[in-house]
Amino acid sequence: MQQLEMGLDTFGDVTLGAQGAPKPAARVIRELVEQAVLADELGVDFIGVGEHHREDFAVSAPDMVLAAIAGQTKRIRLGSAVTVLSSDDPVRVFQRFATLDAVSNGRAEVILGRGSFTESFPLFGYDLAQYEELFEEKLELFAELRKEQPVTWQGNTRAALANQPVYPHTESGALPTWIAVGGSPQSVVRAAHHGLPLMLAIIGGDPMAFAPFADLYHRALTEFGQPARPVGVHSPGHIAATDEQARDELWPHYAAMHAAIGRQRGWPAMTREQFEATAGPDGALFVGSPGTVAVKIAKVARALGLSRFDLKYSHGTLPHEAMLKSIDLYGTQVIPAVRAALAG
Repeated sequence: MQQLEMGLDTFGDVTLGAQGAPKPAARVIRELVEQAVLADELGVDFIGVGEHHREDFAVSAPDMVLAAIAGQTKRIRLGSAVTVLSSDDPVRVFQRFATLDAVSNGRAEVILGRGSFTESFPLFGYDLAQYEELFEEKLELFAELRKEQPVTWQGNTRAALANQPVYPHTESGALPTWIAVGGSPQSVVRAAHHGLPLMLAIIGGDPMAFAPFADLYHRALTEFGQPARPVGVHSPGHIAATDEQARDELWPHYAAMHAAIGRQRGWPAMTREQFEATAGPDGALFVGSPGTVAVKIAKVARALGLSRFDLKYSHGTLPHEAMLKSIDLYGTQVIPAVRAALAG
């Protein structure tokens, strides 16, 4: 097994200030940059920034935040987590990330997905009734744009292109692009059809239950005549000195975030018992001491044949200071332990 790449993801969740009021988005974004700089200093491979258009998340333009991070870092790769392609223009997405690739000296990646929220659709004038068609067509166009040749394309959701060059090109000639999937077999096959790496978003249930999706992806690559491509996992987690401390620190913020989204989607409130089960050995939360989290990551990486694991370290109002400590433990203790376990 090749060395597992290990990254971090954040949505720029809005945290609380000293008086208990939400921090201004501007401050949250500056703190996010500080978190990314620390990750770079610790040797973390990747930082992913999510796109949302809600008051509880500060980042609506990940590429702008990533450009700021690029100016203060040297080696960490920079990407979205995810870019909501359905409600964006593929040409502009390619141009923005090709530009990010230039200013970061070839460190840009883009992770494309449909997103788990729908606020961007009415915001940018898209019809949710076209949810599937929008993503299908725009992904087809983006796949053509990645060839960095004049594009001829026609669809129903965007103006056609006829032998149209698109600039800037990347220095490498290929912008690294992943497809994020939440667990739909059709989405897995779609990623394989385009020959793009697969990022599995495992935010609930047993991570081992996603092994069939990884197997399906590899079979589909073969059937489509595509070369082998990497599989990654994005999962939430938090690290502290002990298991108890990590869970106690995360619980109130995770529960509040779950309840706020649940009120919009009809979920019941999460109990502490449910949280403990989700944070346990067979749950989707990677929460605990560095040793506990490292064992769990290594287990999932082996079972799914992963090339990358990204820990989503921001959780609602979890404080900036707690996130910095979690990043520090991830970089200094978890990553070496995971790699040692996999090498052994």
